Amino acid sequence: MTDLEVLRVFCGPGGAGGNALGVVRDGSALPGAEARAALAAELGFSETVFLDDASRGTVDIHTPSVRLPFAGHPLVGLAWLLRGLGRPPRTLRPPAGEVAVAFEGDLTWVRGRAEWVPARTTRRHASPAEVDALPAPPPGEGWLYAWAWQDEAAGVVRARAFPRRGDGIAEDEATGAAAMLLTHELGRPLDIRQGTGSQILTRTYPDGTLAVGGRVRRATPYPRAAAAPEGADEQTPEGS
Repeated sequence: MTDLEVLRVFCGPGGAGGNALGVVRDGSALPGAEARAALAAELGFSETVFLDDASRGTVDIHTPSVRLPFAGHPLVGLAWLLRGLGRPPRTLRPPAGEVAVAFEGDLTWVRGRAEWVPARTTRRHASPAEVDALPAPPPGEGWLYAWAWQDEAAGVVRARAFPRRGDGIAEDEATGAAAMLLTHELGRPLDIRQGTGSQILTRTYPDGTLAVGGRVRRATPYPRAAAAPEGADEQTPEGS
């Protein structure tokens, strides 16, 4: 039995929204790539992260169908969880490279590079209403990040994300990597309101790195057996 934490990452200010994340704190309990892929597919979350070396922050990230070199919401969620366990990391190490971690109040930040983000399309719409009216998913193939300015002067964006991988994830509630890519394209910090109630904040730095941050809540009590993930989102979230 593999103990599993289920978190909601990039929650709104009042705790709404947030993208479900599975966290396996002891990656050695499930070392094989096939076994990890099978667990991620069984859980059905947009991403599941495995912590392989707590001292170095080495992690492995899986969607229900592919392994990722980098993703924002698994790293933000894992960093928050480790802080709550009394081991706040300074860095995490997904396959893409070393990711700096920072904490500010109830926000957890991770910092990386746009080139680490797997290929996806960003598509601007004329208004938030157009974004809201899109079906889930829109017709077409390939990862799509649909967005519109909600308040351009303030850097507030309305966005929705559609992986379109054919793996059961029709829409991604909150997507840190796509938020970083859009930040890189626009060249400015953003306040992104995504999905049904999520908020993603981003920052830019002179060295070309980008940071993505947000709030995290626990969606299930710890520990939870990975063999029984059903009902993970039926628990009353705990604030932190």
